[in-house]
Amino acid sequence: MAVVVILIVIAVGSVLFHLLSPWWWTPIASNWDYIDNTIIITFWITGVVFVAVVLFIAFCVYRFRHSPGKRAAYEPENRILEFWLATVTAVGVAAMLAPGLFVWNQFITVPNDATEVEVVGQQWLWSFRLPGKDGRLGTSETSDVSSDNPLGINKRDPASLDDIIIQGGELHLPVGKPVKMLLRSLDVVHDFYVPEFRAKMDMIPGSVSYYWFIPTRTGTFEVLCAELCGVGHPQMRGTVVVDTEADYQTWLQQQQTFSQMMASAGDVQTAK
Repeated sequence: MAVVVILIVIAVGSVLFHLLSPWWWTPIASNWDYIDNTIIITFWITGVVFVAVVLFIAFCVYRFRHSPGKRAAYEPENRILEFWLATVTAVGVAAMLAPGLFVWNQFITVPNDATEVEVVGQQWLWSFRLPGKDGRLGTSETSDVSSDNPLGINKRDPASLDDIIIQGGELHLPVGKPVKMLLRSLDVVHDFYVPEFRAKMDMIPGSVSYYWFIPTRTGTFEVLCAELCGVGHPQMRGTVVVDTEADYQTWLQQQQTFSQMMASAGDVQTAK
């Protein structure tokens, strides 16, 4: 009987903890409420199955408990039971996977008017690159990384010269406009993650991954690395500031372009 009571307490306690727990997601600050809804659907399906299975085990422990004179019945198969178990399981799995497929399709389908912003991860620093007045990002190669060109930007590409470079500083984005985040790593696997934006993606050395989102409210948000990238992993943090359009343009005018950065590096070398 003690086992039955424990199982019932586990089932009821799990439900109450879920409903009454103060720990939940941070308020969303992007268009990806679809992701929240998909996770909630998964929670409900797996939660109902969990409670049903635990209570069923409790019932079986009580109903078929040992008593003198009772013998267990041997039943090698039950086609009806197996049919319903397979059917219910298939429906439950499909109900969990189907919403995710629709969301994934939206996740990889970037709007045509999205602005490209490059995020570069390295142990243990976030750097960013935004398009200049031409509206295009120049090309880059890891082999071009040097002390005066830490992001490996192609100096021979005219589109690179007016790119905005933010090394280790705050990334600012305008509210209400789609952004395509181009993710690149210079060393190990990183993962650019802002909890309020919900979306995230691994950054694989040698390739460029991406995701997109629309910031839906202004504010300052912390960037985390969601991959264990080395001993400095806990300190690999950054900041994304979502501005009004006017504040964003004011900030943008104050930033350094790639050509200005190269000129400054040349002045330093000359002074030495």
